[in-house]
Amino acid sequence: MNRILSLVFAALFAVPAGAQDSSPPDPQELIRPAGESDLSEFLWVNRPVVVFADSPADPRFSEQVERLTDGMDMLLERDVVVLTDTDPSANSPLRTKLRPRGFMLVIIGKDGGVKLRKPLPWTVREITRSIDKMPEREREVNQRRGF
Repeated sequence: MNRILSLVFAALFAVPAGAQDSSPPDPQELIRPAGESDLSEFLWVNRPVVVFADSPADPRFSEQVERLTDGMDMLLERDVVVLTDTDPSANSPLRTKLRPRGFMLVIIGKDGGVKLRKPLPWTVREITRSIDKMPEREREVNQRRGF
């Protein structure tokens, strides 16, 4: 299963060769398999966005990963880490805690609380707007501005 997932990610993240002024962020900095991840390891450090599907071949999963990859810069700016879980039989800690049914997108705040659950893929714009309304994010923005 891990080999299939690796191949799917390799195919999705293939970057065309070309001269660029700045190197794009590495998708593996942002998107990674959930594995045995526990939400407590991200507490007050990152905002996990968890993408569940019953198979890596689920078209909604592929669409969501593509959308997230396209908006990587905006997500990294908001300390987002994307965890993917496409193996219901593994019964991972995240699956046990969040109890998805088929495809599900879950946005979790830095405080570890579930902020939003969606049964369909969302654009990065929709995700970042939801994050920007969170009190922790508003505090971060105000601190950067010097307020």
